Amino acid sequence: MKENNTKRKSGTDWKRLERMTDEEIDVSDIPPLDEAFFKNATLRMPTSKKAVSLRLDSDLLDWFREQGKGYQTKINAVLRVYMRAMKAH
Repeated sequence: MKENNTKRKSGTDWKRLERMTDEEIDVSDIPPLDEAFFKNATLRMPTSKKAVSLRLDSDLLDWFREQGKGYQTKINAVLRVYMRAMKAH
């Protein structure tokens, strides 16, 4: 999975969409998922996470918390980038 920001506010008018029937939703730009698609499809399960106790400098933790919801996921992402950089050496 690409590491992009999925936390951005949606531009979708969800209330209007909820009022629509299935027939009113335009799906003409979505190709059908036929046998050829599933022949080459690969099931990817998310990796599990482990709960750990970690000591961080208080200012560092405060800064991540200020970033809002998902701060632990962001810490994980930063550590992953660092790990990949170290493996590349």
